[in-house]
Amino acid sequence: MGTSWQGALHTVVDGLWFAEGPRWHDGALWCSDIHGHRVLRLEVGDGRDTTAETVVEIPDDEPSGLGWLADGRLLVVGMMRRIVYRLETDGSLRVHSDLSSVARGVLNDMIVSADGRAYVGDMGMDPNDPGAGMRPGQLLCIEPDGSFSTVADDLGAPNGPALTEDGRTLILAESSAFFLTRFTIGSDGTLSERAVFAPVPASPGGPGFAPPDGICLDAAGAVWVADPIGARVVRLLAGGELTHSVDFPGEVPVACVLGGTDRRTLYICVAAAYQREAVRRAPLGRIDAGEVEVAGSGRP
Repeated sequence: MGTSWQGALHTVVDGLWFAEGPRWHDGALWCSDIHGHRVLRLEVGDGRDTTAETVVEIPDDEPSGLGWLADGRLLVVGMMRRIVYRLETDGSLRVHSDLSSVARGVLNDMIVSADGRAYVGDMGMDPNDPGAGMRPGQLLCIEPDGSFSTVADDLGAPNGPALTEDGRTLILAESSAFFLTRFTIGSDGTLSERAVFAPVPASPGGPGFAPPDGICLDAAGAVWVADPIGARVVRLLAGGELTHSVDFPGEVPVACVLGGTDRRTLYICVAAAYQREAVRRAPLGRIDAGEVEVAGSGRP
């Protein structure tokens, strides 16, 4: 599994339908359980005993990307309705920003800056309407007041956005283009200086391509990338050098985050399959964890 691991992987929670959007926030692990229509907050104990709390249920939508406004209120991407929801302090769920008028496909992942500016990926495709085909994806920027604009276009299924520690660089997984892209963030939230951060190398013996899914950053400037088709999570340096790989034969790792008190625990969302029909048959998803040497940095 690579020299960065200090111990074997272990499962911190199972019985999930499809875990996505893992975040380490306020001393706990958070994730969306997409086909469970809920957002979870997980208290991971020292003895690997984990307690899971359902923070909010969204029965008529599929939650994905998570983030927080500056005042601590939770934002949740609603994939199918193309809405970003806001959880109020009284527990009520409100529409923070309705992107349905501009979305070309389903929404997916999201990253939120310290001041509450959210970047949301429009995938350009709809799994419930395969006949519509694949359209160019876009990255939408939502201001804290809910207003929005397109800040990057002609993207290959934008996924897994992340922000560097200084908040000046956004790194994005372009799933259908098979590489990570970097942008410089302006003071007004606009993006510029688009460039390839790293191509994602195909898994040996795999299909010959590697669509990146969820990502997270570490303090050495590397990116941990979930490669669901290659059944692995890899650590890449700028330019594409692969330093470590964690394999999940026959399974589908879809996202990862560095968390824990010292941010040296890599949490990985693992599904039994990626086809929606298969996933919905039984809650076989889980989150695994292992210790790494280089701590996490930035967001998520």
